[in-house]
Amino acid sequence: MSVEPAVLASHDDEQSPRAEPPAGRGGWASLRPLVLRLHFYAGVLIAPFLLVAAATGLLYAGSYQAERILYADELRVPVGSGELPVSRQVAAAREAHPEGTISAVRPSPEDGATTRVLLSGVPGVDPDHPLAVFVDPYTGEVAGALESYGSTGALPLRTWIDELHRDLHLGETGRLYSELAASWLWVTAGGGLVLWFGRRRARRTVRGATGRRRTLSLHGTVGVWAAAGLFFLSATGLTWSAYAGQSVSDLREAVGQTTPSVSAGLASGGEHAEHTGSGGSGDARGAGVGLDAVLKEARAQRLADPVEIVPPADASSAYVVRQIQRSWPEKQDAVAIDPATGAVTDVVRFADHPPLAKLTRWGIDAHSGILFGWANQLVLAALTGGLIVLILLGYRMWWQRGRGSSFGRPMPRGSWQKVPPHVLVPSMAAVAVLGYFLPLLGIPLAAFLAVDVLLGEIAHRRGKRTYTQAG
Repeated sequence: MSVEPAVLASHDDEQSPRAEPPAGRGGWASLRPLVLRLHFYAGVLIAPFLLVAAATGLLYAGSYQAERILYADELRVPVGSGELPVSRQVAAAREAHPEGTISAVRPSPEDGATTRVLLSGVPGVDPDHPLAVFVDPYTGEVAGALESYGSTGALPLRTWIDELHRDLHLGETGRLYSELAASWLWVTAGGGLVLWFGRRRARRTVRGATGRRRTLSLHGTVGVWAAAGLFFLSATGLTWSAYAGQSVSDLREAVGQTTPSVSAGLASGGEHAEHTGSGGSGDARGAGVGLDAVLKEARAQRLADPVEIVPPADASSAYVVRQIQRSWPEKQDAVAIDPATGAVTDVVRFADHPPLAKLTRWGIDAHSGILFGWANQLVLAALTGGLIVLILLGYRMWWQRGRGSSFGRPMPRGSWQKVPPHVLVPSMAAVAVLGYFLPLLGIPLAAFLAVDVLLGEIAHRRGKRTYTQAG
């Protein structure tokens, strides 16, 4: 819920040293100071990263609609009387753009939508961003060409915003910022939620309140309503992060919950090489039975639009046709088809995916704003906007309490010494395990603790020296 220093500096007398629980008390009374202090440090140091992640996430939530408007000429064409064979559409794309090789073909998924022919290895185009050539499926005219990225087929605007959100356009190093934000979002949200509902005095409305109390009331209301969504954003964001994401992948592999993929290998590559004539050239025209027969067979296997056709990589590979619908209900079935005979060599159904594979797919697509379409995007906009409001309200409370001149008055250092061993030891063990699997949570947490201990020791020695001099 609360992701900033202000929530710590705004619980009034609960924040002051006189509110410190008496020595020897156990349970929540003894644990609360630790939660409060951790929340304070996380708010001061992590909130700026969260603010950047929330702002860029808000931009991304609106990028889908912006993309449809900005690239309307490439994405939409007048509906004609009948579509041309896919092979003719691909031939038109290759005539206009003979450079590179065909990496995939996405036939028009609905009336009025263009077909995309994806070309890899095009000079002057980012190797990670194939060139998408848009073809009118009714006339074969090329409507344009744009760089494309990812399985969702993001175009330049959405790709730029996506990379800004993921790594600030700094590459792998930049991904540390987003993983840091995701690693701490659930901690700060959970800490704020616990502090809010764990207040000792009865919660009461502050109707008519002004100043810090009014800000605190608004902050708490927004935070309580947003908490579940923030937990979800944190968990799904970690799923494909650099370090924590690898831990998730290792765990899924260990329990047999990886996402299955269709096998494109053929048993007798030599025979097929004689018939296909493509040998991995990337030009799908005239490759064995051809694109039209491959698409027809995929339809017979109940692969409805939208689909993507991937040509054989080499003489010993099959065509792979997979569904690419990420909205609900998801269509993720895939088949492999022999380019020489048109026979299906392998089938993978989304319905047969392991539970964790499905949950991961749904979680990522919901986090990306795809799963439930525009409704999903509205919820994401509300969540990211709410997180921005929480952070700003938090810093507002911080300013109101300390006038911006200090960190406010967090709980005194050394609070951990008052926590009973039967609470402290399991808590430390849990934190150690989490820190191992979430290094960008564990490393900063260890740094927070080291700094806190160091500052506490400095303050203790200064106080002792002052006392000695006064004596």
